[in-house]
Amino acid sequence: MGGKITGRPVRLALSGYYGFGNSGDEAVLQSILQALDQQGREQGVRIEPVVLSARPDWTSSAYGVRAAHRMRPQELFRTLSSCDGLISGGGSLLQDATSSRTIPYYLAVLKLAQWLGKPTFVYAQGIGPVERPLFHRMIASVLRRCSYVSVRDAESAALLERMGLDRKRIEVVPDPVMGMKSEENSVRAERLGGKSPVLGVSVRYWRSDRQEIGQLAEALDAVLGRTNAHVRLLPFHLPSDREASEELRNRMAYGRTDRVSLAPDLESPLEMFEEVGRCDALIGMRLHSLIYAAAQTIPVLGISYDPKIDQFLRRLGEEAVGSTDSLDAERVALAAERLLADKAHWQREKSPLVEALKIQAQQPAREIVSFYKRENLKS
Repeated sequence: MGGKITGRPVRLALSGYYGFGNSGDEAVLQSILQALDQQGREQGVRIEPVVLSARPDWTSSAYGVRAAHRMRPQELFRTLSSCDGLISGGGSLLQDATSSRTIPYYLAVLKLAQWLGKPTFVYAQGIGPVERPLFHRMIASVLRRCSYVSVRDAESAALLERMGLDRKRIEVVPDPVMGMKSEENSVRAERLGGKSPVLGVSVRYWRSDRQEIGQLAEALDAVLGRTNAHVRLLPFHLPSDREASEELRNRMAYGRTDRVSLAPDLESPLEMFEEVGRCDALIGMRLHSLIYAAAQTIPVLGISYDPKIDQFLRRLGEEAVGSTDSLDAERVALAAERLLADKAHWQREKSPLVEALKIQAQQPAREIVSFYKRENLKS
């Protein structure tokens, strides 16, 4: 039930890894926009987002919001100057595993907003790994000045505490994508496998020797040899995941049969969300492939390459079926066959956990909108 919209609109800049064609990060953005809209309507606050994007025109068209270029200093300055606050997140923004430039960029955006006197908010981020000690001090200095800090797992909260942040100021919430909703009027496409169960697979490159690709190909061949399942390959990060999916298919004995198919390139998170929704179970290396499935109570098997996979699976009371360093094809195949054979059991067991995570995923948006509701009441 929504409240009456009062006061002037609140313009919020959103900073993240947006506009790069990564389905997971676009899903984070979609989820945050949905949550802010829902909480704004419920609390009577009109939220006007402005997304900092690598492709502002594409982002504006895809989400129906204003967007500005994330790497043009003058445009960034003008955008933050005209906004009422800045949201940083979600995703894994504050980590130095992929690049030493990532942390300085996202902290600089936060710091600039703070210098301009704007409230700043950290939205369900995954923190770390952070190997460089200098970055520890930088992160602590900037986040201490934030009006609200939330992270997506207890390990991230513990890392921030070791950096010197007050643990009481850090809220642990689920990944925003757990709260994502498909479009109300969407129609599910025809099932790929007809009456056959569909096993979704999200794979990425990780090891240089591609050993994990070979083991997964062997596992999927075993599943197809012992069941009537259909395998649907789901590339989340383009173009690299498409290349990994094609290599996986080429390594499979069944790869060129009609029992294996490759999803089209989808940049829209809602389209990929629905693509995952056509599956009966999912094997995932991408974190957001697992979240897309779990949010729709589709049974999941996670293959871990990063602690964030294990952290999410623990929220579901699950463990990874293997890792990129140690993947047993027969173990993966048997686990997948069990899920396909008794999907309903997994759903009965996990549904209460999934519903709780969906509700908790709204918490950062609820807190941010409440902040501005209080500010409007003061003015």
